[in-house]
Amino acid sequence: MKDTQKRPRFGLRTAWLALVVFAICAIFVFRGVGRWLVVEDPLEHSGAIVVLSGGLPYRAVEAAKIYTEGMAPQIWLTRPQHPAALEKFGVEYEGEEVYNRKILLHEGVPDSAIRVLDPGITNTVDEERAVFDEMHRAAISRVIIVTSPPHTRRTRTLWRKLAPRDLHSIVRPASTDPFDPAHWWRNTQDALDVTREILGLMNAWAGLPIKPAAR
Repeated sequence: MKDTQKRPRFGLRTAWLALVVFAICAIFVFRGVGRWLVVEDPLEHSGAIVVLSGGLPYRAVEAAKIYTEGMAPQIWLTRPQHPAALEKFGVEYEGEEVYNRKILLHEGVPDSAIRVLDPGITNTVDEERAVFDEMHRAAISRVIIVTSPPHTRRTRTLWRKLAPRDLHSIVRPASTDPFDPAHWWRNTQDALDVTREILGLMNAWAGLPIKPAAR
């Protein structure tokens, strides 16, 4: 009779212990995911610096810094697709590439060193494919890609998944970006960034089954 009573109590204590261990591990994962998302490759001389769309003005500022260090002779800007919904209103749309160019010029990059890539893009996959095409046209084997800190891991993951073997990238986070990887849950912008990147990584790992919405 005594053995029968001890077994359920032992099982209950084991279950509670397992739950506590799981909760502690979940807290560590939750707190550490912001740091895990941020990756940074060592800089090497490359054929071009690529500024992915988004993250104004931090990505362009970082690209200008790398350019002035002499790490590449030119900077490429991607061009977000113009929203078709604006056309019927006759509204002129200025994309991020316009503002990125102005930031680069302000930071001392000559206009002759700045190029805007075609075609218009809707997501990171489009951007990287546009870069692949331009690298082949320009006979460049390596580029430096500048993006926001939480977007670096997904950028690298997609490159390794999609890039031809002869093309290589160096992924760099914008050093002045205000993203706080150690406390990403404290403000809505960082929390949204982390959530979006985790979902994006899951989509990449699954083979990109979710496609961007039509605009």
